[in-house]
Amino acid sequence: MIKIGQKKDGLWRQLVIPIIVFFCLFIFVFLGVGGISASSDQQSRQILTDALKRATVQCYAIEGMYPPDIQYLEDNYGISYDHKRFIVHYEVFAANILPDIIVIDLAAAKD
Repeated sequence: MIKIGQKKDGLWRQLVIPIIVFFCLFIFVFLGVGGISASSDQQSRQILTDALKRATVQCYAIEGMYPPDIQYLEDNYGISYDHKRFIVHYEVFAANILPDIIVIDLAAAKD
């Protein structure tokens, strides 16, 4: 509502400050969500890596040898993961040496 004698500049100034504050808050929230998402992706990859290593060592403790491949862990030790999201590099050197386990997150690789 414009009072008699009030300039239109006063109305403009009253609108500019809330709009600037809104956009600043929007940018702050947008950047915060992006940071949380990146952190979540990294934690997912680390959780899968830890689970694979734990299952591999458990297999060695029970059977006396490390599993020959990831499929063996999936079939016998309850490991499951999203094959479309993660690539697991599992390289066995010998039956009594801990295999190299590398997990690559394809969702994080796209960014």
